Amino acid sequence: MSIWWSLQLRREAASVPLARRLLLGAMEAQGVDAEVSHELSVALSEACSNAVRHGGGGPCEVYRVTAFIDDELCRIEVADGGLGFPGGPPVVGGSGQGNGNAQGDGRSDGRGDGDADGLEGEVRELAVGGRGLHLIEALSDRVRFGSEPGGGGAVVTFDRALRRAEGALLRAS
Repeated sequence: MSIWWSLQLRREAASVPLARRLLLGAMEAQGVDAEVSHELSVALSEACSNAVRHGGGGPCEVYRVTAFIDDELCRIEVADGGLGFPGGPPVVGGSGQGNGNAQGDGRSDGRGDGDADGLEGEVRELAVGGRGLHLIEALSDRVRFGSEPGGGGAVVTFDRALRRAEGALLRAS
């Protein structure tokens, strides 16, 4: 069985736990390992929080969350109606659990070469904010950043291979 759902939510903080609980329930129904479910729900919470916090300025005060869960993969997309990513999609460096496969507009990160300027830039970025995108990347196997067609709104899509819980009764097909 595959599960696919899409929500349109108001850009309010109260919408974040709603999306998270729906994802956790769907993954539990699919028999996904609790640790994988928790990590994906944290990544979703970060993406939703970013949409709530930064998705304004455009014509829309809602954002969309779409999730697809099948036998092997969970794909989540969060899209807002704001101004998108100023200066193009971000390119975050890979460290942590994820495979570092973040994709933006094809530009090189430039921070991974070990030079002092790159490290200082990364520290400055993390000090001001930006931890959410790094966390999403660390908890996912693949992350893509983009904009809605027509240049409006940010889109964050992330995938994670699924691991089944021991003794799970339901197996997606």
